[in-house]
Amino acid sequence: QEIDSQTYISNWDGYVDWRNRPAITNRHGGLLAASFVLGVEVLENLAFLANASNLVLYFSEYMHFSPTTSANCVTNFMGTAFLLALLGGFLSDAFFTTYYIYLISSLIEFLGLVVLTIQARSSSLKPPKCDQGVPDIPCEQVHGAQAAMLFIGLYLVALGVGGIKGSLPPHGAEQFDETTPQGRKQRSTFFNYFVFCLSFGGLIAVTFVVWVEDNKGWQWGFGIATLAIFLSIPIFLAGSPFYRNKIPRGSPLTTISKVLIAALLNSRASRNLSTVIASMVSSPPPIPTVKEIGQNTNTKDIESIDTPSRSLGFLNRAVSDAPACSALECTVQQVEEVKIVLKLFPVFACTIMLNCCLAQLNTFSVHQAATMNTKLGSLKVPPASLPIFPVLFIMILAPVYDHFIIPFARRLTKTEMGISHLQRIGIGLFLSIVAMAVAALVEIKRKGVATDSGLIDYAKPLPITFFWIAFQYLFLGSADLFVLAGLLEFCFSEAPVSMRSLATSLSWASLAIGYYLSSVIVSIVNSVTGISKHKPWLSGSNLNHYHLERFYWLMCILSALNFMHYLFWATKYKYRSRSTK
Repeated sequence: QEIDSQTYISNWDGYVDWRNRPAITNRHGGLLAASFVLGVEVLENLAFLANASNLVLYFSEYMHFSPTTSANCVTNFMGTAFLLALLGGFLSDAFFTTYYIYLISSLIEFLGLVVLTIQARSSSLKPPKCDQGVPDIPCEQVHGAQAAMLFIGLYLVALGVGGIKGSLPPHGAEQFDETTPQGRKQRSTFFNYFVFCLSFGGLIAVTFVVWVEDNKGWQWGFGIATLAIFLSIPIFLAGSPFYRNKIPRGSPLTTISKVLIAALLNSRASRNLSTVIASMVSSPPPIPTVKEIGQNTNTKDIESIDTPSRSLGFLNRAVSDAPACSALECTVQQVEEVKIVLKLFPVFACTIMLNCCLAQLNTFSVHQAATMNTKLGSLKVPPASLPIFPVLFIMILAPVYDHFIIPFARRLTKTEMGISHLQRIGIGLFLSIVAMAVAALVEIKRKGVATDSGLIDYAKPLPITFFWIAFQYLFLGSADLFVLAGLLEFCFSEAPVSMRSLATSLSWASLAIGYYLSSVIVSIVNSVTGISKHKPWLSGSNLNHYHLERFYWLMCILSALNFMHYLFWATKYKYRSRSTK
């Protein structure tokens, strides 16, 4: 009995190892297990960003799409990939572990990259070459079986990327013991270094791989990406003996749907407090963890779930003695979990506009750089390598933030986090406003040079260095670091345990909706500005004829309005967990 008791105490409750045996506290989880995840993220993002950053030029130069169509194709691909992270997160929570979802998804991405590599290698699978500088000979756009092969490969990659994004961050975050201050601090460090490794993979992608694509051929670029995702699989598997994997607890969407439908259908509009408390005896709410009991924190900023909350009170109808249907019988715990998830959505929604701005990094900004002088001494820098600026800044800022800014903020504020997740997200949203204003000013200067040089009607490189574009990349890259790391940890730490992978995937879904919204805004802008025989702002094959500076000012105004919207929700939000304050 003594041995059995000892064995039970040493197990991680709710976690198993890769062989589905109970995970042991001194053997599974921790920094070592998470380090494999960080190594995998370098290779995974290298494979993804190597193509995404340069794909707009592949579409225009080799598949012969117009600049606007190329931009929309890329944003749709990126949007789909990130939106599918919700599927990866859902499957991780509901049926499989994050461990198996990653392995399946990486194999799917590998297959898609193989298809794209084969197409890039064979000239018979692409449209015939043409000279875009000769207007009398139109270029043949990809169509038929060639287009089918292109988009099948592309969206297999998107499906794989979505599964990886939805499973890898929560898999790493699950390795830490959140009941101790040390475990929570290590988890916060993990998210910072997750973005660092994401950027490191991106650094290799936008320098070495993009150079290979531009100088040696796209078949080599796709080949390197294929090799990277292939190598990530054995590295991930090498960490198998150290991982602790959360046991799936059933579909979170079922719980959410049941509570929402029950709240609508139950005949009793509300329940008095005594009835609710009585129901808690048979259906207790989540028990406060050691961290929630042991910390001295201002409780007015924390939403307690020890008793039924008054917020979103209409959902309390779901807890009824006489439900409309026995299948819709809900516990207080289920109702409170759904409330927590619903409260995440306003914050999530406010980050979409930033990601709409980020979409410009992979589309119009690359086209801008392509019209400028990209020489650095004797070296000609590919326009798609411009993301090196935000990537380098993120790689410098992430360790500085974790090792200097956060410790200083902890001493200053006397709180565990130092800077809260919502404050971090707010800083990022403010920087996005600055970034779009800078982008507009740089475009005004670029077009001024084109006019003064008499090159406004030509596609020749302008006598202005591409380093001017670096400013907008710098601010947007900084905004991305603050918002992405902040939102990932915010969603993971605030969500119920049974819904964490799905909630963390909201960070990527925000990117997806931002990319889609970017395409919609471009289409709306062209429709509205093209009225009454005026030329649309963003149409044609010559970027010098675009009114891109007006578009950037529009994005700046929308970002400012979004920031004010965010401040409203952020000041009203009450943290569920004391450690996130």
